[in-house]
Amino acid sequence: MPVRVLENAAPSQVSGANSGQTSFQFCSLLGVGQAFSGTQNVSSLQKEDEAWRVNVRIQGCDLEHGYLCGTMEALNVPMADTPVVTFWEGEIVDTKNYTFFTGKWEATQEDDIRHWTKFPSFSPLLAQVEVDGGKTLDLSNYPYIFM
Repeated sequence: MPVRVLENAAPSQVSGANSGQTSFQFCSLLGVGQAFSGTQNVSSLQKEDEAWRVNVRIQGCDLEHGYLCGTMEALNVPMADTPVVTFWEGEIVDTKNYTFFTGKWEATQEDDIRHWTKFPSFSPLLAQVEVDGGKTLDLSNYPYIFM
């Protein structure tokens, strides 16, 4: 999921074999205590897709290690009498700790690219991600943070 942070910025290529380390500027959007509301779209093979209203709160953020965590409260979950609150942990794509290729959940690189291409903000990065997972991209001034 990308989060927009700046205007008029573009990705850049980092020279050098080990220099693809992104250090994000402080982003108040990811500060502890920040709250967001929106919709979580849920797909199901057994019934019609659903859209749950959600509230998300950031509980922890460590940009140096590419870590983010918080809670999500789903408000209109079918078959639930009360809101459903879950704790989540996320990885920030920073090319130092995490790239666009997860290497988890049995996802192939093709699966990861299929996921990221759902977001228009990923488009300018696609060619380089196909080459090296985005390891040589400098995302520090890119107008989105990917998680």
